[in-house]
Amino acid sequence: MRAPLRWVLWDVKDTLLKVRASVGEQYCKEAERLGLSLSHKEVDAAFRQAYRHYSSRYPNYGITQGLDGQSWWMGVVRGTFSRCRVQDPALLNTLAHNLYHNFSNAENWEVFPDSKKALESCSSLGLKLGVVSNFDSRLEAILRVCGLLSHFSFLITSEEAGVAKPNTAIFYQALQKCGVPAANVAHIGDHYVNDYLTSWSVGIHGFLLDRKNEHNQHDVPKEHRLSSLVELPSRLQQHMD
Repeated sequence: MRAPLRWVLWDVKDTLLKVRASVGEQYCKEAERLGLSLSHKEVDAAFRQAYRHYSSRYPNYGITQGLDGQSWWMGVVRGTFSRCRVQDPALLNTLAHNLYHNFSNAENWEVFPDSKKALESCSSLGLKLGVVSNFDSRLEAILRVCGLLSHFSFLITSEEAGVAKPNTAIFYQALQKCGVPAANVAHIGDHYVNDYLTSWSVGIHGFLLDRKNEHNQHDVPKEHRLSSLVELPSRLQQHMD
């Protein structure tokens, strides 16, 4: 007999919401405010290099190396602009501080049109909701200003957990908070490895959200794929009967 669902866990970035404009645009806007004129394209490329460097050298915000989310992101911002020939340490620090705090504001995030309805529908089915996200400690504030926080019973960020998806430990922490076996839990996310494969590896019912029809993995059956969150409530209901 199949175990009925009790909880739904959610990824956040690119599942429930996304960055409103490109990083290049947002970084350039702040740079202009401080008297700098840089190209979006150059800043985007520099950001990708700085982000890759920090992610490789200091994985999961450098938690195990004495960093935290804020110092990690400020390092990425400084690395981005220094690659664009900005050398003044005081200016780099101001840019880094301002941009870190800017990304806690609602205007920098766009909630997908189907997100709130999907969360409401899950709650109306009697399901409890939690978050499992590779994100820093700003997530609670971001979900609050975007009007989504009240839907969730708990949030687990990789900064708080000390581990990031695809490490299964972050899902085991979530299962402890749920207080039910993995078979009573579903997880929704847009990343094939971090969200889909990792959740299934611990026994959670994983669903892969593929808004742009970009995932072509053959080991994801169509009943585990979602092209939008509109499809989710009926899929979950099948696991509740």
